[in-house]
Amino acid sequence: MEYGIKEILTLIGSLGIFLFGMKMMSEALQKVAGNRLRTILAAMTSNRFVGIITGFLITAIIQSSSATTVMVVSFVNAGLLSLSQAFGVIMGANVGTTITAWIVALLGFKVDISSVAIPIIAFSVPLLFSKHNSRRYVGEIIMGFSLLFLGIGLLKSSVPDINHHPEILEFLKNYTALGFGSVLLFLLVGTILTIVVQSSSATMAITLIMCSQGWIDFPLAAAMVLGENIGTTITANIAAWSGNIAAKRAAFSHFLFNMFGVCWMLVAFYPFTNMVQTIVEKIGPSNPSEISAFSLSLFHTMFNICNICILVWFSNYIVKFIEKIIKKKAVPTNDNDEIFHLQYISTGLLSTSELSILQASKEIVVYGERTHKMFNQVRDLLCENETIEFTKRYSRIEKYENISDRMEIEIANYLTSLASGRLSTESKKQVQTKLRIISEVESIGDSCYNIARILQRKREQEVEFSKHIAEQLQTMFELVDRAMSQMEHCLNDDDFQLSELHKSQNFENEINNLRNQLKTQNVEDVKDGKYPYNISTLYMDIVVECEKIGDYIINVVEAIADFKAEK
Repeated sequence: MEYGIKEILTLIGSLGIFLFGMKMMSEALQKVAGNRLRTILAAMTSNRFVGIITGFLITAIIQSSSATTVMVVSFVNAGLLSLSQAFGVIMGANVGTTITAWIVALLGFKVDISSVAIPIIAFSVPLLFSKHNSRRYVGEIIMGFSLLFLGIGLLKSSVPDINHHPEILEFLKNYTALGFGSVLLFLLVGTILTIVVQSSSATMAITLIMCSQGWIDFPLAAAMVLGENIGTTITANIAAWSGNIAAKRAAFSHFLFNMFGVCWMLVAFYPFTNMVQTIVEKIGPSNPSEISAFSLSLFHTMFNICNICILVWFSNYIVKFIEKIIKKKAVPTNDNDEIFHLQYISTGLLSTSELSILQASKEIVVYGERTHKMFNQVRDLLCENETIEFTKRYSRIEKYENISDRMEIEIANYLTSLASGRLSTESKKQVQTKLRIISEVESIGDSCYNIARILQRKREQEVEFSKHIAEQLQTMFELVDRAMSQMEHCLNDDDFQLSELHKSQNFENEINNLRNQLKTQNVEDVKDGKYPYNISTLYMDIVVECEKIGDYIINVVEAIADFKAEK
């Protein structure tokens, strides 16, 4: 039998078409239902059964358990879901992913969809070139669906024909007669294959074809399915690798759930597979070519449902166990804000770019809070008279400035990476808004540092502000502080109202009016000789920087308001 490099490449290419079709369909479905998915998951309660149903439905819709689990890790990373809530969704996703196997089993083998896949693509072409996003996404769904089944058809035709070339079984015979050792071996094969192709659905399709073509019998194919359940957890764990502690815990819960299921299934493997085969013999299809696919799909579904029925009652204990296994790193409280680290953003989660904007939103809130703390350090610096304490506080402000610059770069790079992906029009506008916001927040940090440098010059020149000047500056600082608190509220408020903008504009007007008043008064005081010109210069420089901060704050709030108005 001739099965050389060309045939192997054809087989790999067929798998590539299958994977690309699934990726296109999954991404398009996420874009169509992106906002709805966010709403559903964000509104998730601690009810584990609601979480299971949600995980099942979302995975059934987007046809990818990996996408669902990575999405859940993203939400946990962003603080929108607790570990307990995420565990419920992950359990449901394991059942939802079996829908793909049923589609392949009932349609991909029963009906030759690959023969009509290309004509179906013809219907998607006009939609793909539509100016309307919704129509274009529907076109991508149809295109992805067609490519998925075209890939299955090509896979079926690319594998060696066992009936006409039985010699291909020679190497398999060495591994299929090892008893339970064969089960463990093919479990490992399923795990490795899923890790390599990064899709349990693709590995499931390969397993279905191998079983239907007679390469392996049903028990060994079932063992491969168990391996696929372990391999599919790798995607979420890779995504969580650069995430925070909550994301790592959520990803590990997926691995723990599937690993536990595989362990108890290995104990009951032969009785369970015999039970599945008995059920298929009674209610399954009569066509022998369809029996193996039906049996595997039923095994996959029953295994995951049984695993949920066992573990759902112990979910709280499992969560506590995971929290003990993956512990938070102890960070000194005083130094926590002076250590540069992004809390929510992690590049490993970019695989769900449509939803990763939430990560950026949470990080920008943290960015605003850090900048506000930097401003409070500057306020304290004004009142500091001790040289040693002044130096320590000034050094801390310098650290905050460096962190501010690095945070802007990291968040901007992340948002730029998102913008280069396949985003909806609304999400692209959201990314542009957030880029504008972080630029303004960074400018606030620059002005805070400028005030600190002015106070440093004041100390070097050994001059003192009068009680009147100190009181006027504290009044200005108080207004700026209130404006920054309002900005933080706007950044953290999903239900932004126009009244929030008006409130920020009032603060801005108060800051401007006080600036004008202090400038006028300063000219009169210098003329009257109340203080020398060099003190006047330092005084007014601080006032001007405070007014700039007010401008940057209102720019942030207006950016939020403009985006909300366009929605």
